[in-house]
Amino acid sequence: MLAESEGPKTNGSDGLWTSSIIISNTKQAGTQHKHQRRVPVQRSCFLGLETKPELLWEDWDQGREYTKSLTLKNISLKLQKLHLRPPLTKFFSISSSCNLAVSPGTSLTILITFKPAEKCKYEDSLEFEGKDGSFQVLLRAVVPYPALEVPKAVLLPLCAVHQSVTATFLLKNLSKLRTYFSWECPEPFQVSPEEGVLKASQEISLLVLFQPQQALLYNKHAFCRFGEEGNEAECCATLRLQGVAKYPCLQLRGPSSKADQQHGGPVVNFGSVAVGQSLQKCFDICNPSHVTAFFSLTRLSGGVPLLGSDFVCDVTSGQVAPGASVTAKVAFAPTVAGSVSVDYLTAECKGALNQTVLKLIGHCAGPKLSFSSSVVDFGCVQVGATASQTMELINSSCVQATFQWDLDCAGHSVFSIQPQCGILAPKSRVVLTVTYLPTVPFAHRRSVPCFILHGDPLFLDLIGTCHSDLQKPAILKPEHLASGPDDWSDVISALLPSNSTQLDPQAFSLSATEKSSRLSNVSTARSTTPKEDIDEAHLLSSSSPSTRVSVAPSELLFNQVTSSVPTSTSSSLSQGVAVTNNSTAKITLVWTNARDSPFSISPWTCDLSPLKSTSFRVTYNPKERNTLHAAQLECFAFQLASGGQISLPCCVIVRVIGHSFERGKEHFYPQCSLEPSTVVFAGLNVRTYKTLLLRNYGEHPLTFCRSLNESVDPVAEASVSIVPRCGLLLPGAHQILTVITTPKEDSPPEGIKLRLQLNSSKCTKEITVISILENISVSFEGGGVIYFQDTSVGSPSKQTHLIRNLCRIPLGFRWNIRYLDQHLISVQPDAGELQVNESVQQKWSFNPKEEKTYVLQPALSFWPLENPGSKNSIVTLKVMGKGAKGSIQALTEIFEMGETLVGRAQSLDIPLVNNSTCSISFRICIEQTLQDEQPHQDFQPAATALQLDCTGGTVASHSTFMLRATFRPDRQAHYRWTISYQTLSCSGVLLSPPQAMCEVRANGVFPIAQVSDVGSSGVAAWLNKSYVWKLLSVDSINAQLLSMPSPVEHTYRNPRRHSMRTYPSILIKAMLDFNFGAAPLNSEPSTFAMVFHNPGSIPVEWTFLFPDDQQVDFKHWSWGQELGHNELELMQIGELFSVSPLSATLLSGEQKSVQFSYSHVVAGMHQLPVILKISHGREILLHLQGMTVEQERPYLYFLSKHHVFTPIMMGGLTPPLQTYELYNGGDVPVHYEVDGDVLSQLQESNFNQPLLTCLNPEGVVLPGKTAKLEFIFSPLEAKMHSMDVPIHIRHGETATVRFEGLGFDAHDDVWPSSESKPAARVRRIALPGQRAFLSADNIALGELPVSSQTSRIFFLTNVSSEEIFFKWCLTQVIRIQPKQGLLRPGECIICVLTFMAADFPTIHYLDIVCQLTEQAALVQYSDSLQLWEKEREQRQHEFTITERDLAESRKVPSDKVSPQTQLGKYKTLPPICSRVARAEQRAQAEADKLAKRPTLPQPSLLHLEVTARTYRWQEYLRYFPDRFNNLFRCFQTIKPLRPKLLCNTLLQEGRPLQKLGPERHFLEHILTSLIRSILDNEAFSQSLLTLASKPLFYKPKVIFSAPSSIPQPLIGLEETNPELHISANGSAAAGGAKLRMGQRAERIPVDVFNDILLNTLQNVMMEAVRGELDLIEQGGGSSPNVSIRSKRHASGKVKKDDKETSPNTATPADKSSSSTEHHTDTS
Repeated sequence: MLAESEGPKTNGSDGLWTSSIIISNTKQAGTQHKHQRRVPVQRSCFLGLETKPELLWEDWDQGREYTKSLTLKNISLKLQKLHLRPPLTKFFSISSSCNLAVSPGTSLTILITFKPAEKCKYEDSLEFEGKDGSFQVLLRAVVPYPALEVPKAVLLPLCAVHQSVTATFLLKNLSKLRTYFSWECPEPFQVSPEEGVLKASQEISLLVLFQPQQALLYNKHAFCRFGEEGNEAECCATLRLQGVAKYPCLQLRGPSSKADQQHGGPVVNFGSVAVGQSLQKCFDICNPSHVTAFFSLTRLSGGVPLLGSDFVCDVTSGQVAPGASVTAKVAFAPTVAGSVSVDYLTAECKGALNQTVLKLIGHCAGPKLSFSSSVVDFGCVQVGATASQTMELINSSCVQATFQWDLDCAGHSVFSIQPQCGILAPKSRVVLTVTYLPTVPFAHRRSVPCFILHGDPLFLDLIGTCHSDLQKPAILKPEHLASGPDDWSDVISALLPSNSTQLDPQAFSLSATEKSSRLSNVSTARSTTPKEDIDEAHLLSSSSPSTRVSVAPSELLFNQVTSSVPTSTSSSLSQGVAVTNNSTAKITLVWTNARDSPFSISPWTCDLSPLKSTSFRVTYNPKERNTLHAAQLECFAFQLASGGQISLPCCVIVRVIGHSFERGKEHFYPQCSLEPSTVVFAGLNVRTYKTLLLRNYGEHPLTFCRSLNESVDPVAEASVSIVPRCGLLLPGAHQILTVITTPKEDSPPEGIKLRLQLNSSKCTKEITVISILENISVSFEGGGVIYFQDTSVGSPSKQTHLIRNLCRIPLGFRWNIRYLDQHLISVQPDAGELQVNESVQQKWSFNPKEEKTYVLQPALSFWPLENPGSKNSIVTLKVMGKGAKGSIQALTEIFEMGETLVGRAQSLDIPLVNNSTCSISFRICIEQTLQDEQPHQDFQPAATALQLDCTGGTVASHSTFMLRATFRPDRQAHYRWTISYQTLSCSGVLLSPPQAMCEVRANGVFPIAQVSDVGSSGVAAWLNKSYVWKLLSVDSINAQLLSMPSPVEHTYRNPRRHSMRTYPSILIKAMLDFNFGAAPLNSEPSTFAMVFHNPGSIPVEWTFLFPDDQQVDFKHWSWGQELGHNELELMQIGELFSVSPLSATLLSGEQKSVQFSYSHVVAGMHQLPVILKISHGREILLHLQGMTVEQERPYLYFLSKHHVFTPIMMGGLTPPLQTYELYNGGDVPVHYEVDGDVLSQLQESNFNQPLLTCLNPEGVVLPGKTAKLEFIFSPLEAKMHSMDVPIHIRHGETATVRFEGLGFDAHDDVWPSSESKPAARVRRIALPGQRAFLSADNIALGELPVSSQTSRIFFLTNVSSEEIFFKWCLTQVIRIQPKQGLLRPGECIICVLTFMAADFPTIHYLDIVCQLTEQAALVQYSDSLQLWEKEREQRQHEFTITERDLAESRKVPSDKVSPQTQLGKYKTLPPICSRVARAEQRAQAEADKLAKRPTLPQPSLLHLEVTARTYRWQEYLRYFPDRFNNLFRCFQTIKPLRPKLLCNTLLQEGRPLQKLGPERHFLEHILTSLIRSILDNEAFSQSLLTLASKPLFYKPKVIFSAPSSIPQPLIGLEETNPELHISANGSAAAGGAKLRMGQRAERIPVDVFNDILLNTLQNVMMEAVRGELDLIEQGGGSSPNVSIRSKRHASGKVKKDDKETSPNTATPADKSSSSTEHHTDTS
């Protein structure tokens, strides 16, 4: 069971473990039970005794006794006597008696002993029986069992793949036994410890280890098997282990983003760093994943060894939290000036799928020194004189420079430079003083090297000429250094064998020709050797690059043992040196002696013949003991010139060092440093050098000399030279050493150990020289093969490839592609440099020319940059690719973008799919087509409205390219675009013609709206819908709303600023009249409701703006100093008109009604300009017009003074009767008269033929009603006739109406047809105050013959929440059943309209009105009327006497009355007039007290428009022969409509009247014979008797009149067909039937048959509306009558009339939008 406890939480690694489960032993392995923790047994009360309900023994062993006590406490107020029943088993026993008595407030203890015999469960009880009842105490002993508490689940933290996380949970022993447990855990989880023993109630913390190998969601179950220690573990507990593993991800981010783009990855660029300096930069190790990532930073394998790497990173490993980053520092400490160091770092993370390489690059900047002058010319100086000049040493680099002149400035040379050594700061200079002190009259010239640490040495040419009184040699000038003869300067080089510094003895025995050949070769080589190529001979001689004179040995060591072979090893104070003349001329040798120098040489001068040698003795004679001495002995060689030529002198030096320490005297202990101690040479087979710095930082001078190292191969050691080999360093001074060698293949890899002996043989410094000749090599990515994916023919594909320098030598490279392959493949860059360990990314391009597989092999040539003249190495790369052809297809052929507002934008993603095996480069082509474009004069020619985000690109193989297209329509039209593509080559050349991919369709739309319905109320309620439609100019408004707006209109959301002019706005092109008609003064407002419908697919926002709502700045009115007349009139008229709501938003398909109202409170004609603005659409100026007629003024309102008759065909039998409406807008009847004179003149002008005849030229129009002028238009010519007819109004103005009519011939296209207002095509909404809906507001009956009858059905639906009473106001030719009735809320009733055509052709425009009144209002009116009549009757028959003393004053005692008195009581009556006046006043007062008579509730009106046109039978048969057989003629029971005047007119014209043909007699004879035969048939008579006994299955519809208690609303029209109505009791039905029988008995069978069919059809339609019948059900359906009859029979209710049957949940107007036609004719 769940124990609501949680385990302890550890620091971050503990998992979340849910509530625990307690597992107990049930002797079944794998079964899990839940037990509650045992709580202490609570005491209970039984019979007034408080005791425990149970005694429990838990920890016990068999064979022993265990005793527990049971205490009974009496908590009642009386003595309790009990009888105790002892335990039933022998294992429980008691020691007390069975009869117990417990006093109030006392306690009694009973001892119970438990003695188990075996290990099992025991149960027993004690029963206490008292006076009031009994109760029991349970005795139980349970067996101890192992039980562990294990959490349900352990949720481990999120872990990275190949990493591990841990969590802890608690395992608790709930039993009293020592419990053994063992875990079985699936991978990748581990539980530690896996097994153990828990003591009673002990709990331990276990560790769960999660080590995932894949990124998955792990949900495993671990099983813990446990049991009592020593027994088999039979119980099992389940622990759910949950963990989520994700792949780690690491990213290395450098500080420079531009370098990232250039090198294709993160880069840390250190720039230029001075040699010997260090620069640190940081980079970030980011972890964008959700797990902790453990990493280790390593260098990219395969490059140069770590020895020599100049980059050091302070982070080698670590971890990065999710979403965090670690900043690492990299130090760059370069050691080789002018080199570029490159290295790569990778972050290795177990489980990560990616690997980011960080590039480290830096340039080592060395010193760059220069002289202000490369030659110092002292000119001519006398012997013993001193000349000095200054020059500058300039450091133009950003690196500190250490320099030293290799010149003895202690007097052993005729030249000296101060300072001799020093350190020059970056971008600084130092002034040097050069001194010339000659002692011999000769020309002196010496090239003094300036050694620079980490840089190339510089040479300064010092020249001077010494004259004496006796000798004046030629003066040496700087131009002699460049152009002087140098014919013997390179003799020594020519006479030396290859790679040797020793003289060849055979060279002196060569012939003159061989010597000349060697000298010419050397001269040619010297002229092409740059000065920067410095070798050991140059540095040893410290002279110009000349070997004309050589000296051996070049170093003399006194009292020291040297390793140099030519140097003397004696310890004497003098040693000899040999000078050799290598030239072919005689020379003079002169040594420079220094004063007070311990070193001297003799002889100091001599002449030397060509190719001869001579010896000199150098003596060391120190004047001080225990000191160190060193010097450079200088010897100038002068050639004896002849012929006035100047020969450059040459100089050789001998370095000598010595000490004067006595034997046994300890030498100075050297305190110096040598940097660097290890020198690594590039593995080139060229002679190169490196510089070192030996610095003496002690207080004593220091001498150094290279000594032999016995542990090194002499040959290898001899291949490395050190310049200078010996020397002296004063305290604080330094010496720049130059190590020169040529790397060889057999050089030891550990390096050559060179030894410098310092002061004595005991102190040495070692220099490790690594100079291994290595082969230059590069590596290719991908094993030397580049695979290109299938490539479209003519369109290139690109691939990146890496080449890497694997050697420690900077390389230059160049790609060589065969000429035939150069048009197929190319690479960028095709040449460049590869620094040490650098990788360069190259972009290869493959452009196949045909459909096949290519295998190409371009070659890479590379060479050392330091030795460009060496032989190039070549390696070949294999390039494989395949040419293919493909095509692009759109995902679908047609894309529909729908409708978009003009001026707005809509985007579409077009997926372009490449199913081929190659990538395709393409260019998009668009062809636009416009359909249904509405032309507009303000629009420019259409541009492409579909813009693409890219006109081309490349789509990979088997992939999709998303092409974003944006549609911006600029006009309303149906747009069609054909999108094609053309494939491109690598240079953009078209490879194929346009190929169609898809078609995009879209519609540019404007916000459009239309008026779908209109309604009227108030004083205009009696106006029919067609009249209101024309009155409000709805057709014109719809035409403007649905038309295309101009560019200026659709640009602005609100009306344009320039259109807000005062009145009128001439910039608004759409101006329409909005008429409210006419009404008397102080009458109800004329209110019209107009339903706006949004037929489009985008929302429409519209606003009505009155003049004061148009944001007009009225300040411009002040320009004229006063308001104009129009402005004042607008301010007054604006209060008469109202529009509600002024603005709204119509969603797609939505409808909203707008109410327009005009108040008739001010007489006159009123106009108000109102702007109807559609947002981003049309802008229409509506002229609201209304007429308020003064009282007692006769006024006819003409909707239009231009009327067009229906076209009439010439030669017809009888022209139809047409009407023209006159509306009385005043409050008095108006008498009108049509001017007959005009009609007579018109007749005379048309050959005395009546072109236009008015049948009712005079008449009266009632107030608020409409009268119809009846005209007959009879044209004689096929043309348009125009007639201006005056209509005179009595006591009013005369109005002239223009009538137009078209006469056409039978062969013309014009054909007679009945006109009708188109019915609304959208679902209508309820207008304000509308209570019911008609399924059709307009019923067009079409063309009919005269004297015929046709029917239509429609539905009337109550949409209000009240019960309403309806009543139809019918005309003479219209009959509607039912005529009146009640409609409950939501009820729908079927109505049958029957049109009975008159016997004269007429064009009918009928307005049928349905009055709707709330039933509750009628009931209230009836009750109020009864109360009012009752009160009125009571007041007529009752009165009250209010004179109180009238009775006492008239009483006279009878005994006191005398005869005179009796006569005297008769007095003269007061004047009658005064009494009459008072009576009238009292009557008036009583009448005032009487309440006013209740008024009938004002009904709301529904208008049904019926249109039809009737023809003569002959004409109908002529025009519509296919319809003739479907019609039946009917003789109407209504009065003929043909007036007498019309008959006379037709007779005068000679036109024959319509005759009834003989077919009527034939039909009467046939029907009469048929009916008589049926009645004489006995079987038919018997069937009638049988049928009478059967239940009635059909009953014709009966129209009930309204109950007498419900008053009928007043109807404005007179009923003309009362015999159609039937009373409620049915008496009128028989009367009506008899009436019809009496009129025409032979019509009875046809009428009955017609009624049966009509009512059957009506019943079927009504049941379909109710949902009882499915008209569209196909096949297998039963008869509708049978199903309906069965339903009604099952309900047990027989309804008397179909009218009383309430329909089911009927759908109002939607289900019956079309009426059903039924034509009847009886003859």
